[in-house]
Amino acid sequence: MSSNTKIVLRKKANKEGEFPLAIRITKNRRSNYHYVGHYLNEKFWDLKNCRVKNTHPNALKLNNLLLSELSIANQTLIDLQSQKKDFSANQIKNEIYSSNANANFFALAEVYLDEMKDNNKLSRLSSDKPRVKHVLEFSKSKQLTFQEIDESFLKKFILYLRKRPMSERSIVNTLIVVRTIYNRAIKANIVDSKLYPFGAKKIRIKFPETEKVGLTKDEVIRIELLKNLKPSEIHARNVWLFSFYFAGIRAADILTIRWSDIYDDRLHYRMNKNSKLLSLKIPDKVLPILDYYKPERLNENDFVFPEIKKADLKNPKDVYAKTRTATKKFNKYLVEVAKKAKITKKLTMHTARHSFGHISEDKIPIKMLQKLYRHSSVTTTILYQSNFIHKDADEALDSVINF
Repeated sequence: MSSNTKIVLRKKANKEGEFPLAIRITKNRRSNYHYVGHYLNEKFWDLKNCRVKNTHPNALKLNNLLLSELSIANQTLIDLQSQKKDFSANQIKNEIYSSNANANFFALAEVYLDEMKDNNKLSRLSSDKPRVKHVLEFSKSKQLTFQEIDESFLKKFILYLRKRPMSERSIVNTLIVVRTIYNRAIKANIVDSKLYPFGAKKIRIKFPETEKVGLTKDEVIRIELLKNLKPSEIHARNVWLFSFYFAGIRAADILTIRWSDIYDDRLHYRMNKNSKLLSLKIPDKVLPILDYYKPERLNENDFVFPEIKKADLKNPKDVYAKTRTATKKFNKYLVEVAKKAKITKKLTMHTARHSFGHISEDKIPIKMLQKLYRHSSVTTTILYQSNFIHKDADEALDSVINF
């Protein structure tokens, strides 16, 4: 099976009308690209010889850089072939640039994002890709080294993000991506751990406190008893209640539940987020919802809810796109459901999870809540549930002021 590398000028231009230079890695007629961080006007590109024309003011430097990148790619490819390892074009690129001692931040960021794409972690990919882009827009160079990412750089970066403006939670999430890629660089011996800019006495990443608003028991009952809803609103309510009745199952998981996952009066499903397998008793309140969709059931392997029935299940991108579209649609109709139920709180699919936490308060042991929420750590459950437990604080306040 043939493998090769080549210097190319990609066809998609930036805002200035310049095209990105890249190393193309091809295996079995499938290609992947490593961008070297420089753009070029098409008139300066020698297509026949795959090099920058001498008429470009930085032709010598650019051509030396391209030859160096190509040499690294070829050497790694030879090493892989000599070890008789069978890699895809994308895996070859990851092998090349994750082990390159001269790799910069964006080279490793590219590998990081590609890994999520290969592992079909498309939700996280769609979140982290713009975060990497924020770093590029701030640094204004695709050749940003890890040595340059020091405390001063990060402090200026944080100020830059605040001026965009960006919420504190979004800033934290962006810094976590930078930290993740920096940790990979340390592990790959690309940068010395002594230069690590994160930590208690340096740049400390701390999640800001956020208010999680859930519905009360009475508000959920009002939603359950609503009449005269449109079919689209009935469907959105059904999916929301299904989520709530099962301790806040995420929409992405709900839409992949099949009739075959329901047996022995239990729901058996695997979480999309962390692949955890869970089995829960089916509450009586869920039965009318299931009955509502039974007429549309084609067979035991059919999906309970219709949103991804027409998705190309072999294409994770298509499944992800249809899931996102469905969630937006649910949230749109839930606005109308909330109005008709005379609920002023914002009602979204995620509110189902918060509502379960709000109503459960401290009634359920924390270990059991951890299982119901499908949290990997009990600490996560404690922090999450602390948003909804106010009884002790309320009693303490009353003990002082009720005199």
